[in-house]
Amino acid sequence: MGLSSSAPPSSLSQGSLTRGHVNVVSRRRNAPERLKQGLRRSLSGYLFLLPALLVFVLFVWYPVVLGFAISFQSVDLINPSTWVGFSNYHQVFLDPLFQIAWRNTLAFTGYALLFGYFIPILFALFVNEMRNGRGYFRLAFYVPVMLPPIVTVFLWRWIYNPDSGLLNALFSLLHLPTRLWLETPGTALPALMVIATWSNAGSAMLIYLAALQGVPPSLYEAAEIDGASILRRLWHVTLPNIRPILLLMLVLQIIGTMQVFIEPFTITNGGPQNATMSILLLIYNYAFQQADFGGASAIGVLLFLVLAVFALIYMRLTSRLMQGD
Repeated sequence: MGLSSSAPPSSLSQGSLTRGHVNVVSRRRNAPERLKQGLRRSLSGYLFLLPALLVFVLFVWYPVVLGFAISFQSVDLINPSTWVGFSNYHQVFLDPLFQIAWRNTLAFTGYALLFGYFIPILFALFVNEMRNGRGYFRLAFYVPVMLPPIVTVFLWRWIYNPDSGLLNALFSLLHLPTRLWLETPGTALPALMVIATWSNAGSAMLIYLAALQGVPPSLYEAAEIDGASILRRLWHVTLPNIRPILLLMLVLQIIGTMQVFIEPFTITNGGPQNATMSILLLIYNYAFQQADFGGASAIGVLLFLVLAVFALIYMRLTSRLMQGD
């Protein structure tokens, strides 16, 4: 009969269990070999990454760890360093210049966000709407970025010069009162913000322009068919499509402006009356004028912790952007 020729169910189950056991054992025996083969294939890649990792550890992580360690020590590069605990942080918090520097840094960041954040966006929108001469204006807006900082310093010192400067000459031509732009505490910090915005707006403008050119033209065509005006197309089409880039650049600008140093150091040296004293300039004064490297490191650690919050926000936004949210 047909049923008599088939194998018993118990024998079939035993045979399948035996074969499964053999496969599991063979996979376990081959696992170390596969691991060795994978490591051997990846070894060349790790060797190529090794120089970059060494440079990163040597010039990034080692100074960070060393700065944290020095912030708890008394270091002047003359006497042996001694452990002082939180004494450097206590001394820094009692320093009136520390509060002034933070207030000036936050004010500079506020000015930069109020003016320096929106001006590159407006420039990018202007250039993106042009039909002819787009390349010329891209180059013209980017030229200040290519200038060496010392050239920018001398140029703006001449513009702000109270006697023969360009700005006061224009004010005199318009019969307006002239000012001591860099010598008055109320105008010195905004004047430095104008210099920083002029020097760095070109880079941000190119990033915004690249984002604008990535908006699908079909969206604008659909908006035009629906009768949307330029402002409505801007609000409902352009800005929603470049919103991730706007958020990323906002966080990056906060991080960058809170580290302002070149303009206060080279133009006003923190004056007048400490009106342009920034956190980085205060760190420089602690380290290289007072030889208090422990106090300088303590301020650097505090600044690092503040910027780390914005860096985490930036990483979060970047991950969302990569995921296409």
